[in-house]
Amino acid sequence: MAARTSISDEQLARNLQTQFDKEYAEHHETKKKDMAMARAIAKAHTMSDSDDSDTGNFRARTGSEDLFADSDDGDKNKTPHNRVEKRSKSKSSNSKGKKAVDETDPYNTDTDVEDDSHEDTKAKLSCNSKKPSSKRKGDVAADCSPIKKMKVQSSKSSQLRSPADFVETFQPFSFFLTKVKDIKTQYNSIGALSLKDILSESMGKLKASCHFNFMFDMDWLVKQYPDSARQLPMLLVHGDQGRAELNMKADAQNFPHISLCRAPLDIPYGTHHTKMMFLLYTTGLRIVIHTANLIPNDWHQKTQGIWVSPIFPPLTNSSEKGESPTGFKTDLLQYLAAYRAAKLAPWERHIQAHNMTAANVHIIGSVPGRHTLSNKHSWGHLKLKKILSERGPEPTLVKNWPLVGQFSSIGSLGPDKDAWLTSEWARSLSSCKGSSMMQGIGASLPKLDLIFPSKDNIRLSLEGYNGGGCVPYSIKTASKQPWLTPFFSQWKSEGRGRSKAVPHIKTYTRHSPDGTQAAWFIVTSANLSKAAWGALEKKGSQLMIRSYELGVLVLPQSFGYKTSFPVSSRVEDIVEAEKATFPLPYDLPTTTYIRGDRPWFIDVPCVDLPDTFGLNWCPPL
Repeated sequence: MAARTSISDEQLARNLQTQFDKEYAEHHETKKKDMAMARAIAKAHTMSDSDDSDTGNFRARTGSEDLFADSDDGDKNKTPHNRVEKRSKSKSSNSKGKKAVDETDPYNTDTDVEDDSHEDTKAKLSCNSKKPSSKRKGDVAADCSPIKKMKVQSSKSSQLRSPADFVETFQPFSFFLTKVKDIKTQYNSIGALSLKDILSESMGKLKASCHFNFMFDMDWLVKQYPDSARQLPMLLVHGDQGRAELNMKADAQNFPHISLCRAPLDIPYGTHHTKMMFLLYTTGLRIVIHTANLIPNDWHQKTQGIWVSPIFPPLTNSSEKGESPTGFKTDLLQYLAAYRAAKLAPWERHIQAHNMTAANVHIIGSVPGRHTLSNKHSWGHLKLKKILSERGPEPTLVKNWPLVGQFSSIGSLGPDKDAWLTSEWARSLSSCKGSSMMQGIGASLPKLDLIFPSKDNIRLSLEGYNGGGCVPYSIKTASKQPWLTPFFSQWKSEGRGRSKAVPHIKTYTRHSPDGTQAAWFIVTSANLSKAAWGALEKKGSQLMIRSYELGVLVLPQSFGYKTSFPVSSRVEDIVEAEKATFPLPYDLPTTTYIRGDRPWFIDVPCVDLPDTFGLNWCPPL
């Protein structure tokens, strides 16, 4: 496909990044005027959410352009610190890929926010003065039958000795948020993990690892590993092409233990958006599915979600399949097979060689293609519809239960709600046990509640307006779908202490009217877009998906419940409950937008009220 003749908003943002870095550094040294700084930041953040995933108004993937890739999803519009021109390699890098820690780096390569050694950088952290990333992009036994109590007091949690202890106390659901700098300790000491926690020796003695992601900072990523594991084999699965892929290969030359695998993107404007880890230990294999890019900013002051599997042990008998009642192993292998990549073959063999009977979640994946016949029900929203039709809630139970979607980016969904949102996507997500795959047209839909950050959610966040870079809804897209705004609710997470931590997490659920029970829950990389969930074509005979996405579905029967499971966002409720309670990332009931509220638009000036740091938002016209 030929490159576009006119420069895009995304490319403009990249071209302005070098200037932004220089001016932002000077700001800390010379204390330039706030307005001048705001203009510099705004230029770096001027990014379009793409107009329409079906018209091709996205980035053209060519060797001569390195535009943002995530067609209508949030990661293409990360904060300017993350999606920028390559930064030059430190001269302190040696041939083994080791690099001296930059003491001026406010992240200091660390995601463990409880580390007191970083308190002296608090002021810098609040201003996100991290150098721009050059990249684009514990042994836990599963308890699937009897419900395991999580009755752990906060004081005890704060004294846990290792990340594996943290993981153990948050079973059986094993769903976590990332740690967030500058929130109360109690909200990081229960149900929260840093990347260093996940990779720590207490979680298992590593032999090799594999990361699927959209954005990578290799220097930083390697430093999240314990010293003993920093030279072990690591495979990075990415979607970069052209110049971006050449840049990744150049970076990887500094790390002989890192190899790269490019995901084929057969449909234009698709992206490799999946975020998953394979951690191979001496004792088994762990799978981690999450929502964060492998860059420091994503693990600093944002709300992200993580599902952590138990350590799956090796099969003791070659005749065993090691499959779980949820079909986890089969679905994971089917997902990997879609890459058609020789470099993933060893990991497919590792998965085949391990016993995954303890897996208690269902995989919901998307892979690029035009999927037909029975294969179309293997991916996207039709995969979710299939599982809910077979194992979902009874229609009488959830008749008045709202359907909630929570995400960080929105694609072009059509001229009205019936173009895709309610006619296709919401119908799949509102499926119940016993409904046929063709059923749904004309049936009533539940109340639809979409949690998306408002302007004030971003303005008052820990990162201020700067945090809106990972929430790239543009006025250009929004102006074509004004019908969507009435569905919106604010981001609010008082129970987890993260109301001011911008949500990059993506979750979907169906909960009781009083907000105490859920029929199911998904954490995934998929935002609210056709590219991620798929769109039906040719009178419904095929499902077209542009991007790679991956998430896990929690159903009550896999955790010893019959029809639904308790949910709460309050840490106190979660740890003191007699029955295992699912830890929601946001508060219920939701807080609906009221008069005066509006969604956050990345390309609209905000000069009426300053943000957390006294700055305005002044994107160029």
